[in-house]
Amino acid sequence: MVEERSLNRTTILNVLFTLLRIALGLILLWKSINFVEGAATTKMYIEQTGIGVFSRNAEMLDFIITYLGLLCGFFITVGLFTRAAAIVQIPILLVAVFFVNVKNIGSDVFELVLSVITLFLLILFAFKGSGVLSADEYFRIGAAMDNRSKKAFT
Repeated sequence: MVEERSLNRTTILNVLFTLLRIALGLILLWKSINFVEGAATTKMYIEQTGIGVFSRNAEMLDFIITYLGLLCGFFITVGLFTRAAAIVQIPILLVAVFFVNVKNIGSDVFELVLSVITLFLLILFAFKGSGVLSADEYFRIGAAMDNRSKKAFT
């Protein structure tokens, strides 16, 4: 009976962790799609950071941020290369929180809160990984089965 409770608790935590990861990936995808639609706005935010290197290269940074967000958002959603995708996104969110959203706090508090939550979740998944319900785990289990059966690439 005690084992069933701990198994159920572990299962529930795994499902919640997976749902959190999927939500994080979908948030990144959603924001990146918004960046594609509003490229001029994204460039304006980059120029407003006040950092000369960013301001001079706003168009290139807009492209990089947008498409890295799409790629990393997809990877995090499916749980593939989750740690690497989260690590790539952390510097982008740090700049978004401290240089973009803090300057616009009076006009849009929601964006700041969303950026801080997203940054927190990225740090969490950079340390914890993708969890047991993910593509990473699926491929890890498949590789272990191939190693045991000695059928992989022979």
